[in-house]
Amino acid sequence: METVYDWLTVAIFGGLITLFLQRSSADEPKDKMWQYAPAAIGCAVANYLGNHGQEALAWLAIAAIGVYVWYVLKPLEHWKK
Repeated sequence: METVYDWLTVAIFGGLITLFLQRSSADEPKDKMWQYAPAAIGCAVANYLGNHGQEALAWLAIAAIGVYVWYVLKPLEHWKK
């Protein structure tokens, strides 16, 4: 845990885990487990890119993760009710 990419991707991954655990405890989970895989893999890729000197691609990957989570996993959907 030496770079900003380490901390940021671990924080995003922790948020994914929290969202998954919260939703999987529902009576009828609306998400499938595979829907979390692209964001989790994206965290690993963004961290790798950031740690190997490709900062622009790392930030682009982090932004793509955010867009994916917002539009596919919809983390704030529960609050609208």
